[in-house]
Amino acid sequence: MIDRIKSFFYREMAPPPHDDEGGPAPAELRIAACALLLEVANADDHFSEGERKHMRGLVRRHFGLKSDAADELIVLAEDERRGSVDLWGFTNLIKAHYSTGQKLVLAEAMWGVVLADGEFAAREDYIMRKISHLVGLETGYLAEARKRLESGDSGEEVEGR
Repeated sequence: MIDRIKSFFYREMAPPPHDDEGGPAPAELRIAACALLLEVANADDHFSEGERKHMRGLVRRHFGLKSDAADELIVLAEDERRGSVDLWGFTNLIKAHYSTGQKLVLAEAMWGVVLADGEFAAREDYIMRKISHLVGLETGYLAEARKRLESGDSGEEVEGR
C-alpha cells in the first residue's frame, strides 16, 4: 500500500513531500480532507450511490483532478481512514494548515456529502460537529456553511488555491 501512495503522490501531487515552508505536501492535505469527507459519508453506515457520485464530482472539482486521479485519491483516503484509529491525524493537519475560509469550504463540502442522499441522520450531525470542533471551526461557522450550501452560495476550493 505504501508503494501505491508514493506512486500517487509522485504522479498526481507534484512532489516534494513538504512545501517550501516545511509544511505538509498538498497530497497529505488532500488525503486528510478526503478522509474527513469519507468519514461523513459513512457516518450513517450507508455510503449511498448519491453520496458516492457527489463525492467523486466534489473531489474532482475541489482538487482539480482528472477522473482517474480523483478515484485513486478516494481509494487512498478510504484506506487511510480505515487504517486510522481516530480522526485526530486528519483533523490536526487541517486545523494547522487551513485558513478559516478553507475550513468553512471544507464544512460546506461535508454538508454536501451529508445532504447528497436526501436523508439526514443524527449520526451525520454528530460527526459534522465533531470534525468541525476538531479542526477549530466554531459552531456558528458550521451553521453558516450549511446555509451557504443550501442557498447555492458556495464555490471556493477546499485547498483555497
